[in-house]
Amino acid sequence: MRDNTLIIVLPCFNEEEVLPITIARMSDLLEKMIARNKVSDDSRLLFVDDGSKDKTWGIIEAAQNNKPFVCGQKLARNAGHHNALMAGMKTAVNAGADMVITIDADLQDDINVIPEMVDQYTEGVDIVYGVRRERNTDTWFKKSTAQMFYRMIKLMGVTLVYNHADFRLMSSSVVKELLLYHERNLFLRGIVPCISDNSAFVYYNRIERQAGESKYPLRKMIHLASDGVTSFTIKPIKALIGLGAVFIIISLCILVYVLYNYFRGHVVGGWSSLMLSMWFIGGCIMVGLGIVGEYIGKIYMEVKDRPRYNVEKTLLK
Repeated sequence: MRDNTLIIVLPCFNEEEVLPITIARMSDLLEKMIARNKVSDDSRLLFVDDGSKDKTWGIIEAAQNNKPFVCGQKLARNAGHHNALMAGMKTAVNAGADMVITIDADLQDDINVIPEMVDQYTEGVDIVYGVRRERNTDTWFKKSTAQMFYRMIKLMGVTLVYNHADFRLMSSSVVKELLLYHERNLFLRGIVPCISDNSAFVYYNRIERQAGESKYPLRKMIHLASDGVTSFTIKPIKALIGLGAVFIIISLCILVYVLYNYFRGHVVGGWSSLMLSMWFIGGCIMVGLGIVGEYIGKIYMEVKDRPRYNVEKTLLK
């Protein structure tokens, strides 16, 4: 029988509207799991305030005083969703957690599958992924871009769990291995599957947000997709080499065409086509430099080796 102290890590950023609902629902769930001996009575909820500007931290502090399972951690400034997860997971394993579940504070992921996750852990599984059955709650645009992202990332050779975000259970041994990854450009959805193949899946239907607004606008989703590609593969740079070879072949064909017309005495026109070609090739060069620059920028961020986050305050029971 594996030890069963559970700490659920919930990153929060400006979640004052939904947080009271989340605290009540999660406390009720954890209380029922303890009563059924699924988890130990040392289990906790750890809310990580990722530099919120609203009353999020005040709500966490008040709940910590009034609720038996609620703990909190406040980051000094907004460090990003994945860094907040890492901060919470580190605190959880240092506090003696045998297993850690990460879930967003908006509770769009179905908390009712958490007991099933714990059952899988009890049976010996180290990672349990929460996977969406479908994406009916998404807009057409979000659904289409998500599918495009998964196809692209698979083409790049990156291993991902389809329709899985950051709702997962990990054993303490997996979390400790994960904490050894010190890279600044975190893409947990790609890193976690690299740690262990001893995994399982639980499936659920995602629900609508009960309050507040999404903290993942298009800009952040694009940034996440960029991190996913550039953190795990250099195929975009290799593609530039192939693109350069294609341009050389095209230029040789054009050279043959120009020489053919020159020796036949034909006047070579085409000022427009020349200008279009220059702009096209110039644009490709700029795109190529941008891709290379993205990798160089990541190297720059890594070699500085600055802390990924700064903890201002931690409230543990």
